Amino acid sequence: MAAYKKLLVLLDLSEGSEQVAIAGRDMARHSDADLVVLHVVEFVPLEPVGESLMPTAQVEDDLAGLARTKLNGLMQRLGLASASARVEVGNTKMEILRVAEEEKADLIVLGSRERHGLAILVNFTEDTVLHAAHCDVLAVRLK
Repeated sequence: MAAYKKLLVLLDLSEGSEQVAIAGRDMARHSDADLVVLHVVEFVPLEPVGESLMPTAQVEDDLAGLARTKLNGLMQRLGLASASARVEVGNTKMEILRVAEEEKADLIVLGSRERHGLAILVNFTEDTVLHAAHCDVLAVRLK
C-alpha cells in the first residue's frame, strides 16, 4: 500500500459522514499523513434568474456558516483537531477536484451508497471523483 502524505476527506454532513471521517482519520494515522476535511455547499436558487426575495450571496454565506458549525462539531467529536477543515461553495464535483489539486492530496476518501434500479444510471459525485481525480480514491461503503 502506498504511503500517503495528504488525505482529502469528503463529508456531506449526512449520517454516513461519521463513518467516512473515521475511515479517513484512521488511514491518515496509519500513513502519518496530513488530513484535510472538505464539505461543499451547493446552493441552487429555487427562483428563476431575476429579482429574488433574498440575496443569493447571503443565503450561500448562511449555508456555509451552518455547514462550518456542523463540520467543526463533527471533527471535535472524532478527535480531528489537527486536521484542517474547508467549506467551499459551488458545484460539488468541480470543487472536490479543484480542492484536491490545490491541496495536492494523494488520496481522496469519500462515502459510497449502494444503488439499485435506475439510480445506477445517474452520475453520482463518487463516480465523477473516481474517474476524474488525479490521485487515488478510497470509497467507504456506507451502511
